[in-house]
Formats: sequence, C-alpha cells, structure tokens
Amino acid sequence: MDISQLHKLFLNSTGITTDTRKVAHGNIFFALKGDNFDGNFFAEKAISDGALYAVVDNSDIVIDDRFILVDNVLITLQNLAAFHRNYLNIPILAITGTNGKTTTKELVREVLMQKYNVNATQGNLNNHIGVPITLLSFDKDVEIGIVEMGANHIGEIAHLCEIAQPDFGLITNIGKAHIEGFGSYEGVITAKSELYHYLNDNLGKVFFNQQDVILGKTLEKLNVKTIPYCSVNTVSGNLFAHIEWEESVVKSNLVGNYNVDNITAAITIGNYFEVEKQSIVEAIENYIPTNNRSQLIEKGELSIIIDAYNANPSSMNVALNNLASLKSISKVAILGDMLELGDVSFEEHQTIVDKAVDFGFDKIIFVGSNFLQHKNVSKQGVEFFANFDELKNSNNIEIPSPSTVLIKGSRGIGLERVLDLIAK
Repeated sequence: MDISQLHKLFLNSTGITTDTRKVAHGNIFFALKGDNFDGNFFAEKAISDGALYAVVDNSDIVIDDRFILVDNVLITLQNLAAFHRNYLNIPILAITGTNGKTTTKELVREVLMQKYNVNATQGNLNNHIGVPITLLSFDKDVEIGIVEMGANHIGEIAHLCEIAQPDFGLITNIGKAHIEGFGSYEGVITAKSELYHYLNDNLGKVFFNQQDVILGKTLEKLNVKTIPYCSVNTVSGNLFAHIEWEESVVKSNLVGNYNVDNITAAITIGNYFEVEKQSIVEAIENYIPTNNRSQLIEKGELSIIIDAYNANPSSMNVALNNLASLKSISKVAILGDMLELGDVSFEEHQTIVDKAVDFGFDKIIFVGSNFLQHKNVSKQGVEFFANFDELKNSNNIEIPSPSTVLIKGSRGIGLERVLDLIAK
C-alpha cells in the first residue's frame, strides 16, 4: 500500500492513535516501537477495541486485511503526515527555541484564533513522533497550523521541517540546554538554526527578534525573508509581564518580564496576519497559563511562581533575576537540577548556586544530585537535598509568610510536587 492509498483510509477514519489505551472507534493504530515495548504486539488488541486498521511492521502479526504491513511504522507515520500536510495546503508556522516555545505557541494560537480557524501542537508533542501526530490532527477546516519543534540532537529540527514543511518560522531564543545531546553551545546554535536554513532554502519567512544578537548573527549568513518583531516597551515593577504597544498597555497573566519576548512574538504574528489590534490585546490578556509554566498560584499568604516544566542555565538565570526584581517582604527559591547539560553540568550548577546565594533570598532550597555537589555553602537559610523524597521526608520546609516563592527545575526532578508540601 502506498502513502496515497493509506491517506485515503486515514481520511475515512476517525484519526490515528499510537496508544491502545486511547483507541477510539474508527481509529488507525500505528504500532510504534519504544525502548521497552513493541506496538506490533498490541495491534490485535487495537483492532478488537475498535480500530479500523493497524499499521504494523512485523509480518507475524498480520491476521487479515485490517493489518497493514509496512517496512517501518515510524517512517510510514512521518510520510503520511508529510503527505497530509501537502493535501491541506495551508500556511504552517514552526516554532522552536531553547526557552519559551510552548508559551509562545499558546499565545500565538490565542491571537490567531481571533480571526482564523487555527490548530496547533497539543501539549508537548514536538518531537519525531509528536510532530506527525500534530499534523494528522489538522483537518480541512484548519486555516493556519502551528507546529512546535523540539530537539536534543543536531539534525532533528531539519528532519521535522522536512515533515511539516513550514512556510513561516520563529526561534524564540538559543540558550544553554541539552548540551549533552548537542555536544556544545555551538551545537545548540547549529541545531536550532536548522529551521532558518530550511526556510531560506524553501522561500519561507522568519519572524525575528532583532534584539537577539545570536539570532541576528545566524541570519546574517542567509538570504531568508525576515519579519522583525513589533516595537514594544516593558512596563516594569509588575509581577506579571506588562508591555506598552502602540499606545496600549497589554497586561498578561504570565509571571516574569522574561515573557515579554513571547508576548511580542504573538503580537507580531497577529499583526502580520491582520488580526485586529484590540483582538490581539484581548487574546493575550485573557490567556491564563497552566502546565507549570510561568504560572502564579496564590495559597494563603504565599505567592508561588511555579515554573517547573523545564530548566536550563538560561531560563534559570532569568527566573532568578525576576524573583530578585520583585517587591516582596520575603523571597524563597526552591530550585531543582538542570538536566542533560553533559560536561558543563558541574560548572553551570555552581554558577546558579552562587547567583542565588548572592541575591540573598530569605530561603533557598536546592534539590537534586547535581546541586548537591555544591552544598558547601555556609549561609543561613540555604539547604541541599539529594532528591524530592529526601526533601519531603525532612519535614523541615519552613516558608515564612508572607512570601513570594519560585519553584523551578527540570521536568525529571518533578518539583511541582513541592506544592503539596508548602501550599496546604
């Protein structure tokens, strides 16, 4: 069966699934392989649970014509997504970057939805499996698609671009993250800029933060069409990010001025696609962050900034700077390890420890084996724990009230669980 034939079956289905726990009647099941499972062995269950077809790459699994045998299920999924993207023939915006790509995606979606039927990456489905799933969730009613792209190795963004074939692109920033996979900071720059190279080679357009020196240097080498960010001014002194834009003050519900660039990106894209100014402002002001990203939770006399979905040296620095800039009777930082930093991990964790201590916050709690290597800090109010369980079992989390509390760490540390310990 070629891709065009499979696509016809897809159009007459209720969508695709890769998880037998989520099979809906009329789905097509793709039997992907993982480190600890082989979807081929769940294909028969998917069919019995209501799937129309199961795409498999193990001939022993094939029972009847409801089982579609291919050479490689993952490649078939990706090829189907690319075929479907061409079938839709709509503008696709790709968003990548070290920090802020998910928040930017959400803001852009809210803005564009004021005028268009928009679909976008759900959650964090931004890798070699998530991007195809995202594209296959777009139907003929969608007028603009937004695809978030993540990577931790060189070449991954380029591959995702070949699947999604974006017309527009945006890199939020390039910071120190996933150094272990990219090999160096220069490797991060090379990987993220693969989006620019694709758009350069395919006559696409780049939404560009002209204040970002790294992105500017990357674009100097290319002839790609750039659309600069709108001119805005940061309104300082607020817990939430507020900006002035064309004589209007835009008051977001995103904690931290480090979100100003994300907001500006959404304004710029809305402007380009001719969304009315007032609709842009309302979309941004009505957006309420969730999923532990730049989120404020009020518990009693505690104002808790929960930003525990991800952490790297770049995002940790701006989060600490933001906490230091706030007006608060007491300030507390609960920080978790920054993972996947490879050879620079020791140095980068030391830098964050020094910075947090120098700010003189009333209490600092470091969680994780990487931070634990730097526990020789003789300052009152600074504590180190090897992991969350050790912190939990200490029964010694005294947070002064009232306080502003920052909770930030890599996803693998699971620091959002601290909420249950301090927010009772």
